[in-house]
Amino acid sequence: MSESVIEPTMAEENGDSSNFIHDFIDEDLKEGVYTHVQTRFPPEPNGYLHIGHAKAICIDFATAEKYGGKCCLRFDDTNPTKEDVEYVDAIKEDIKWLGFHWDDVFFASDYFDFIYECALRLIDKGLAYVDESSPNEIRAMRGTLTEPGIESPYRDRPIAETKDLFRRMTAGEFENGAMVLRAKIDMASSNLNMRDPILYRIMKAHHHRTGDKWCVYPMYDFAHPLSDAREGVTHSLCSLEFENHRPLYNWVLQAADIQNPPRQIEFARMNVNYTLTSKRKCLKLVNDGLVSGWDDPRMATLCGMRRRGYPAEAVREFVDKIGVSKAYSVIDYALLESCVRDRLNESAERAMAVLRPLKVIIDNYPADKTEQIEVDIHPAKPELGKRSVTFSKEIFIEQDDFMLDPPGKYFRLCPAKEVRLKGAYYIRYASHETDQNGNITAVHCTYDPESFGGETADGRKVKGTLHWVSADHCVTATVRLYDRLFNVPNPSDEEGVSSFAENLNPDSLTVLDNCKLDASLAAIAMDKPFQFMRQGYFCADRDSTKDHLVFNRTVALKDSFVKKS
Repeated sequence: MSESVIEPTMAEENGDSSNFIHDFIDEDLKEGVYTHVQTRFPPEPNGYLHIGHAKAICIDFATAEKYGGKCCLRFDDTNPTKEDVEYVDAIKEDIKWLGFHWDDVFFASDYFDFIYECALRLIDKGLAYVDESSPNEIRAMRGTLTEPGIESPYRDRPIAETKDLFRRMTAGEFENGAMVLRAKIDMASSNLNMRDPILYRIMKAHHHRTGDKWCVYPMYDFAHPLSDAREGVTHSLCSLEFENHRPLYNWVLQAADIQNPPRQIEFARMNVNYTLTSKRKCLKLVNDGLVSGWDDPRMATLCGMRRRGYPAEAVREFVDKIGVSKAYSVIDYALLESCVRDRLNESAERAMAVLRPLKVIIDNYPADKTEQIEVDIHPAKPELGKRSVTFSKEIFIEQDDFMLDPPGKYFRLCPAKEVRLKGAYYIRYASHETDQNGNITAVHCTYDPESFGGETADGRKVKGTLHWVSADHCVTATVRLYDRLFNVPNPSDEEGVSSFAENLNPDSLTVLDNCKLDASLAAIAMDKPFQFMRQGYFCADRDSTKDHLVFNRTVALKDSFVKKS
């Protein structure tokens, strides 16, 4: 079933009173539950961050900032078979790019000794036992939403025996899957998470930080609250799927005798249409070669957005517009693009670039003459000055800017209409050249020498203004036109399609290899955004070399995706 798009709503458009998380924190501070605020962002280093993580990052760091508190970065590295230093470094880079700075960097593995001691404490209190049932047996004994679970035959195992087995598990005497340590809570609980959840499992795997010290690793639901407590976190902010885990979070803290435990508060996760954020599904895209990598500019990963040229400020504004709520919704991707467009419209310098070039020869312009035309770097920021571009007898315009037999209301170059070249002269069609297949290869025009800058002696005006570049004073580049990767709002493979390929947008990437750019773009910074006049917003890609420029389109000047679809 397709998900409907729900526009984000705010309880109040101004003021923090619309943020229920801050309301809870205000209450805690007022009642003296906590005297300060400390949050954390705790990603698992098993993949790259995506747009959904941006919301959590903004909430965690902004909340700490508002209350003059701390926000730490903690890597939940409790599953060594899926984690890598590569992801640790990438996550740090993404957070810095978004404009946030952590107070400290921690790893759940920093607390493995402490977490292990807590497990022993639970065993001593009769609140944990070693279960030798197989994974399938444990799953079957768990019960359903309507039927209670069945107690394990090992549930009443003596404390001394459980402690001995747990130490032997730790020493590596048993193989993976042979047994687990489970909490002893309530197999009849209406919350399945409370039905004797697994606390530790055997996993003989090399850890990227602790090496081969451990043969057992704590489960997330056990390690997470204890890590929060160890760091001094006051408010554990997490997405709504952890709401049903909150009773277990609180149980672990209480059972482990944690004083001044943190408070877990949940918020609705970010769901954006036309994207995939599941790490498993994104990995499939990469492994199947449907994208070039995790940082493919069509991906919803933060590194992909950064490479595409999305400003970090626009991503933060997007999160702000959505607001903080507990209501499930799907956000329209167009809102993100709108934030990007608005930010780039304000910041991006203007330049002329012809993506699908058609040569124009101005017959009555002197062959040995060139002129320097001054155009605004940014029309709304005169303080930035002007950009000097060269005008000559032969120029390039867009193929779409000329038609021999145009439809009505066509105001670009054609036999019946005069047009203005941006910052330069009026030109009028004279003739054209074709190849052996009848394709137009060049257009001959004449220019009015008295029309420079759009002013003429007779005061005539034209409706069409075209961008252009000089044929002898430009650089050739490859331009990649990116659009949404999927052509359906919910591209999840759970909709019943046989593969991701069935939902791919065939126009998500168009590569143009013979684009003609203003020569001043030959040496620019990779992260510098430009508006190519009448085309959209672009940035240089990392694939650029000294001899070959590659530009990515960040976003078009206006949203045309729905119309195309």
